[in-house]
Amino acid sequence: MDLNLKEKFLAQWQTFFDGAELPIAFFYAAKPGDVEVVPPPKGRQCFIGVLSTIRKGASLAFDVNSLGCAGGKRYLGFSQELRPNFEFFLSCGIPGEMEGERYKKTPELVRQLMAQQPKFVAPADFIIFKRWDRLEPADHPDVVIFFARPDVLSALFVLSNFEEADPHGVMAPFSSGCGAIVQYPYLEKNSPRPRAVLGMFDISARPFVPADTLTLAVPMGKFARMVADMEESFLTTHSWAQVKKRLG
Repeated sequence: MDLNLKEKFLAQWQTFFDGAELPIAFFYAAKPGDVEVVPPPKGRQCFIGVLSTIRKGASLAFDVNSLGCAGGKRYLGFSQELRPNFEFFLSCGIPGEMEGERYKKTPELVRQLMAQQPKFVAPADFIIFKRWDRLEPADHPDVVIFFARPDVLSALFVLSNFEEADPHGVMAPFSSGCGAIVQYPYLEKNSPRPRAVLGMFDISARPFVPADTLTLAVPMGKFARMVADMEESFLTTHSWAQVKKRLG
């Protein structure tokens, strides 16, 4: 972990976003080290809900057994399995057997969607999450995740596009909540021009975040460039100062 980057971001976050929630970051590791491993849950548990403790400052590690949701295991790369009849689960259901989520119009659309999904296998046995200010020199974050209200999100969106000629410096794929903050941004980090990922539109995940909150997940290389750009961006202008007044 580049401690200069860590401290520079903290200083600039206080200057330009004073009062806004700090982001969290994750990385994969062969062992959890001194980070607490989340125990196997009793029954189904949404991974997004567990992240609330990390947002408050706890550091936690997850392995395949820490996750109480098949989707969480898949989108964190610990399993390639889908629940039986997933195409019906995500769409219309099966009368008398399964209630559908109705996120897609037909099972066939789900099949087509899943055929386009990238394969993602976790590169190590553990995924470790820490709030940005809790990162240590030995940590190597892959992705930085902001849980943000609209004013902060708007600034992060513009900053994500600050160095881009292409208007699509931010992507918003149809995805589960965990896919939008782990799978998609992790895979983006190896792109020639990594994009930030706007997310938390998953209706099933919405109960586990505040009503006025979405996410922006940024691959680490792009994040470092965003930090370097802050002091010459719109964040220094009167326009942002007007919005910043509302952040407290």
